[in-house]
Amino acid sequence: MVDKVGVVGAGLMGAEIALVFALANKEVLLSDTSDDALERAIKNLEGVLQRGVGRGFFEAEQVEPTLSRIRTTTDLGSYSDRSLVVEAVFEDEAVKAKVFRKLDDVVPADCIIASNTSSISITALSSHLSPERRGRFIGTHFFSPVSRMKLVEVIPAMDTTEQTVEATLAICREAGKTPIKVKDVVGFAVNRVLHALVIEAIRLVEEGVATPEDIDLACRLGLGHPIGPFQLLDATQNSLSLQVQGILNEAYGERFKPRPLLKQMVQAGYNGKRAGRGWYKYDK
Repeated sequence: MVDKVGVVGAGLMGAEIALVFALANKEVLLSDTSDDALERAIKNLEGVLQRGVGRGFFEAEQVEPTLSRIRTTTDLGSYSDRSLVVEAVFEDEAVKAKVFRKLDDVVPADCIIASNTSSISITALSSHLSPERRGRFIGTHFFSPVSRMKLVEVIPAMDTTEQTVEATLAICREAGKTPIKVKDVVGFAVNRVLHALVIEAIRLVEEGVATPEDIDLACRLGLGHPIGPFQLLDATQNSLSLQVQGILNEAYGERFKPRPLLKQMVQAGYNGKRAGRGWYKYDK
């Protein structure tokens, strides 16, 4: 049974991954490169919980005990007692490789190491671990906002054991998620479907067929989506979508080529909600 969880990376995804494990009564250790980043993450999680209480997603009595189960550190050497460590750092193989090499030297032999990558091959990432570790390495692609989204794509690498797959599926269910097993291909399943939709939606705007607002409305009312593609782009940052599409384009060719308008948005700094401007304008 997994009781002690580590999460590397206290950004939007990593912090909320830590939160869902804390809500599942796990002892969580959250790391980042600075104390300031960790303080911001904990403050943001407190806000997530408080807003969730107001909307009926959490009970008020959950807030303090949940936050108390999350400890923070800037030292990956503190992960020597973890049963599961989830990497959730910047979507760059070189950055992730440094984390895996450090974890390789620290975590117990039976620890499962998981990557929250949204598009990089899990087998390629496993190459940055020693051969003895690779059977217990796996992909766990959570979706934003992690505290609300139920799905997790579980992606075995070439050397991942079936025992590790089953254990990871069980851990995700314990955290209140619905996992699906997906083959290790670039972009996995959901991102390939999503970005095909996003690229076509941007093309419609470029051609003057419809506005971002009307396309979002059409997807919500006509397709039953809870959020439109442009609202989603703004929520998750346009720069991240551009980066993921670049990776998909390299793997699959023209069908995932990023649209010029998205590149212009990113170059202009119109990165989405947190920037105050994306496909929509926001009050900072």
